[in-house]
Amino acid sequence: MTVTLDGTPVSADDLLPLALTNVGHFTSMRVDADGGIRGLSLHLERLVRDCGTVWGADLDTGRVRDHVRQGLAGVTGRPCVVRVTVYDPTVDMGHPARADAPRVLVSVRGAGARPPEPLRAMSLPYERDLPEVKHVGLFGALHARRTAQLAGFDDALFVGRDGLVTEGGTWNAGFVDHGGTVVWPRGPVLPGVTMALLQEHSEHTEHRVAPVTLEQARAMAAAFATNTSVGVRALSAIDDTELACDHPVLARLRKTYQSIPGEIL
Repeated sequence: MTVTLDGTPVSADDLLPLALTNVGHFTSMRVDADGGIRGLSLHLERLVRDCGTVWGADLDTGRVRDHVRQGLAGVTGRPCVVRVTVYDPTVDMGHPARADAPRVLVSVRGAGARPPEPLRAMSLPYERDLPEVKHVGLFGALHARRTAQLAGFDDALFVGRDGLVTEGGTWNAGFVDHGGTVVWPRGPVLPGVTMALLQEHSEHTEHRVAPVTLEQARAMAAAFATNTSVGVRALSAIDDTELACDHPVLARLRKTYQSIPGEIL
């Protein structure tokens, strides 16, 4: 993995505030072999939006692009995943309001294989703080993932206090009803880039957003997870309910996602 801060090699001192205070936000982008990034504009919009929410500051997307290019310059293996984290190294736990000059941390790692194996999800009660922000506060989500894995599952599917399904540990949840319509859960969820791209480009698939109870989720014809790293990943089970992984709508969604052209930095 390569890591830079504002385009220069990062030091341990630079990273300590991020490790000790855990305040910041990020986005992760898959860079394909040809250098294209699906949804690049949406990722940049997210960074700008979240920077205003978390830091009360503007973010220059041209600066972000430059730092990502620099981070990728020494990377030979593609596809890869670039994570852009925006945080202020001057932040301290006692006076977080004083931090208002965020910097750009870029890390690059290898991308996983596609298509990924189906996912077995365990439903767990959990609601993320500021769910509309892709922030670095991952303790609750990763604790839920660990709980699910210790129980023999791959990841957690979150259920709110109202009994409605929301999202997964680091992914948006989607469902296919028995009429072939894609159903996205209505509720406090991260506005995912992959989810937005599928909604925009799926001309031959109907999409709707609706409340989904856990019982309804288990009774769907199929279910899937989406994020930039994996694209569309089937859910083979929710708790002890098995789900179809070969539903034709899932294949159509994967094909749609793969057909979306990447944007160049």
